[in-house]
Amino acid sequence: MRILLTGGTGLIGRALCQYWQRQGHELWVWSREPNKVAQLCSGAHGISSLQELQGTPVDAVINLAGAPIADRPWTAARKQVLWSSRIDLTRTLIDWMKQQPQPPRVLISGSAVGWYGDGAEALLDESSPAGAADFGSQLCIAWEQEAERANLFGVRVVLLRTAPVLAPQGGMLARLIPLFKLGLGGRLGDGKQWMPWIHLEDQVSLIDFLLNHEECRGPFNACAPQAVRNITFTQTLARSLHRPALLPAPAWALRLALGEMSVLLLGGQRLQPQRAQTAGFTWRYGNLQEALHQLLSHQ
Repeated sequence: MRILLTGGTGLIGRALCQYWQRQGHELWVWSREPNKVAQLCSGAHGISSLQELQGTPVDAVINLAGAPIADRPWTAARKQVLWSSRIDLTRTLIDWMKQQPQPPRVLISGSAVGWYGDGAEALLDESSPAGAADFGSQLCIAWEQEAERANLFGVRVVLLRTAPVLAPQGGMLARLIPLFKLGLGGRLGDGKQWMPWIHLEDQVSLIDFLLNHEECRGPFNACAPQAVRNITFTQTLARSLHRPALLPAPAWALRLALGEMSVLLLGGQRLQPQRAQTAGFTWRYGNLQEALHQLLSHQ
């Protein structure tokens, strides 16, 4: 296939490029720094503008672009960056797809488990309602609505509600490893909040599965079948690194330091990947202890 990616230089995008290059797909990455794409994305073609694809039919679009949501507090200016890098970019992408003589057959568009907001103890799947109470869920709702416009001109749209992706080279785990190695890790708040998660290899495999199964459309939770509480996650991570987890971060301190963004750490979702299971997807790493052992074996 000829596949267009946005967010191709990110953690998931780079892993996807590597995976799909081995399968012989032709990859194009829309990026602010197209000159770096070939090196970062296993030889993919970098473009700075969609107009560079004029006259080049695309079979599939994978839309993963978006400024990191947890890198800094949600000031008004930061919220605008987060909104623009997701909703505005997706709007531009859908408008471009609509103008093509032969639109792509499928759009797999990023979203996040934050779509559900803080679900507390409720068991959630793709049929559960949106959260809508905090900025993170509002962002995901608007992002999905923008992507769904592609349904109107015959594109199969898949909405990928991704949990924190576990990989030692990036994302949440890469930030936690140095702290836990020093013995400075611990639960967040009371540690009772649920934490969905997914191994990077399973994330890539699930996206490939959704690309190739034409009956798959609509929302899919990209998470392992085994959600855990934060205290279980932090204790399992500490054991995997042969360190104690003795330094909890109090909820009041997180709220003081992070403000509105603290919901990402103190809220959670007891989430099931119901639709992926029903479709027949198989996880390689469904157990947290096994996933962390594999990821940290060279740390």
